[in-house]
Amino acid sequence: MPDARPAIPSEPARLRSLFISDVHLGTRACRAESLLEMLAAFEVERIYLVGDIVDGWRLKARWHWPKSHDAVVRYLLAKQHAGTRILYIPGNHDEFLLGTVGLHLGGIDVVDHAVHQTRDGQRYLVVHGDQFDPVVRRMRRLAAFGIWIYSASVLAHDGIARLRSRLGWVKRRGNDARFIRQAVQAARHRGLDGVICGHLHRPAMHDVAGLTYINTGDWVSSCTALVEHHDGRMEMLTWPEAPRSVPTPATARWEDLIARPSLADNAAG
Repeated sequence: MPDARPAIPSEPARLRSLFISDVHLGTRACRAESLLEMLAAFEVERIYLVGDIVDGWRLKARWHWPKSHDAVVRYLLAKQHAGTRILYIPGNHDEFLLGTVGLHLGGIDVVDHAVHQTRDGQRYLVVHGDQFDPVVRRMRRLAAFGIWIYSASVLAHDGIARLRSRLGWVKRRGNDARFIRQAVQAARHRGLDGVICGHLHRPAMHDVAGLTYINTGDWVSSCTALVEHHDGRMEMLTWPEAPRSVPTPATARWEDLIARPSLADNAAG
């Protein structure tokens, strides 16, 4: 059988900005190989890591860190070293990084939110989105009773959410509507044109009350990312499918990336 995995282009397509969220490195569900192949397929000026890139809570419960997860981190560091600006906005699963907001980790800027301006002048609030989730806000109150109680509540919440998804429960529609409404209101309050977030693990891009709501999806099930072209146009990418304007990649595997001398040299730097 031929190898059907996504390929890596010999000459990466050029984009202005890339937004990814909810990678959940450190979990077995993470599609790290697909993410690495997508990252290598594009040359971008700026990358936004929109929260839950590393799943700190899951790692506390059980350590899982295969080579592909390490390769994603090394590749991002290599891209930063090569000149790509990377902003990391912690979410609820990687909130251990909140204490580093305002600092540079390996050259990567850690911020609690960002305002992104597209080439055509549109301005977006960029946040993970957990601040719009009432369940997460209630769970954080448990931290007063001990970090392990809070950690257990986070893992239990995720387990229930996965079970509901598998059973096809539709209650989430009302929760999503409240989430989206609050996210858009936060952008409107700042006088912006829209909001870019993650957290829900459900990719979306549409107008809400005159503003643009964009959710980048995840790298657990949807394998989606938001890209900005050099003319300012925003487009949702699903990997291995690519935006219509992006050339079809050539053949290579993610394992080949970490063996490339240029990547190893950059990571070492």
